[in-house]
Amino acid sequence: VLVNLHPVVIVAGSALFLDERPTRRQLAGIGVAMFGALVVAWGDGRGEGGLFDLSGRAIVGDLLALLGAVTVGVYYLVGRSLRQRLTLWPYVGLVYGAALLVLLAFVAFTGASLWPQPPREWAIFLGIALGPMMLGHTGFNWALRYVPAFVVSLAILAEPVGATILAALLPGIREIPSVWTLVGGSVVLAGLAMGTL
Repeated sequence: VLVNLHPVVIVAGSALFLDERPTRRQLAGIGVAMFGALVVAWGDGRGEGGLFDLSGRAIVGDLLALLGAVTVGVYYLVGRSLRQRLTLWPYVGLVYGAALLVLLAFVAFTGASLWPQPPREWAIFLGIALGPMMLGHTGFNWALRYVPAFVVSLAILAEPVGATILAALLPGIREIPSVWTLVGGSVVLAGLAMGTL
């Protein structure tokens, strides 16, 4: 739920730095979608540790989630600005190239090994690159040229809904979502429709 606060960061940043303000309908859609994310989290939090775990590790996790919301917000605000001047492929080349350099720096710093990897892992990496990265994130970056960042941010809230559907359908996973997840996911999709149509 905390990382899904990125629409709030983006709405504020869009108004302050890009002179783009959402309509009332878009604000309502963002609110409904965020409520749906809260419903999913509430259902998930009813298990081990509870939703309101105040242990030291939970607080660190919550702070990291808030930092994630801010960084997602900044990423899409900067992307919205840059995409007005750059076409898609130079822009994503810069973004994905920077991500590669940061990954290599982490690997060097931690001493982790990138290879060898089993063939199954390479197939998974390829699937992630073709699906979530090329279709998902590149699609979001493409959209930043044409719609405000808060609309793209709202669409991002549908990612966990899609992941839930995949987890239920893929033979190796077959994870059946809870009632909370189904209800919350439906609310997220309703908010998405309200804010984008």
